[in-house]
Amino acid sequence: MIKIIDLKNSTKNKNKNPKETENILLNKAITLSEALPYIKKFAGEIFVIKFGGNAMGNKTIVEEFAKDIVLLKKIGINPIVVHGGGPQIGKMLKKLKIKSKFVDGLRVTDRETVPIVEMVLSGLINKDLVSEINKAGGLAIGLSGKDANLIEATKIRRTKKDPNSNIEKILDLGFVGEPTKINPDIFISIDESDIIPVIAPIGAGKNGETYNINADLVAGKIASTINACKLIILTDVDGILDKNKRLISKATPKNISQFIKNKTIDGGMIPKTETCIKALNSGVLSTHILNGTTPHILLVEVFTENGAGTMITEP
Repeated sequence: MIKIIDLKNSTKNKNKNPKETENILLNKAITLSEALPYIKKFAGEIFVIKFGGNAMGNKTIVEEFAKDIVLLKKIGINPIVVHGGGPQIGKMLKKLKIKSKFVDGLRVTDRETVPIVEMVLSGLINKDLVSEINKAGGLAIGLSGKDANLIEATKIRRTKKDPNSNIEKILDLGFVGEPTKINPDIFISIDESDIIPVIAPIGAGKNGETYNINADLVAGKIASTINACKLIILTDVDGILDKNKRLISKATPKNISQFIKNKTIDGGMIPKTETCIKALNSGVLSTHILNGTTPHILLVEVFTENGAGTMITEP
């Protein structure tokens, strides 16, 4: 059956003049043409994608992200999604009237807090994201780092120097961990199927204790362990910005070191860029920092020449 579309009178285009409609279609065709070489280049490759920040609280953005992930899988790229959930954890703790504090951007997670963190990350957020990907036509499966011994973790340690005595004190962050070992076996079987893994950043210690882990660290460790082609971190900012707040589209590890020294990079961007550099040193080909609150930014970054965020790669 042949389907004929009247561009002049169709519902979607009734408020546009024919020339405007023609330009829209032309731009779409150009975009598809530009994407084709990248689709061929990355077919069969693994992308580890961290999804977090305020984007996760926006239902529309989550739906669009899910569609993008399904598209990647359909064209032959193997996405592995690692999600965060800081804002959602904060809301739940507030609802339960449990106070929490942060040290160097990490939430102190005591015995009372850790089961709530696990419930929100592995339960509420993980299953919602899995559901959205499945609704978009994918075949997602939700995993905690505790499933199949996926993420082995150790207690993270932070020190702080007393400004008066100059003595370093060890800070106890409770059950906050860092990933020390990733079990790659589960990814081998998944990559050979249509399944899209969606991973909550919870890990297990050697004695079975539960650790809350920063999602960037989990994504970086997974990418490094399985030699992913790309590590992509979706966050709340456009990428690395220069002193005039202009986006730096491409950078090398050497550039990053200079940016940290001259304070171009500071605050929460430091650990993100350090995670990217560790991944590059472990064999990941390129790393990316993008604004996850922008619809379809993942596709723009991967399938266009100029991208949309900051790509960090070796020269």
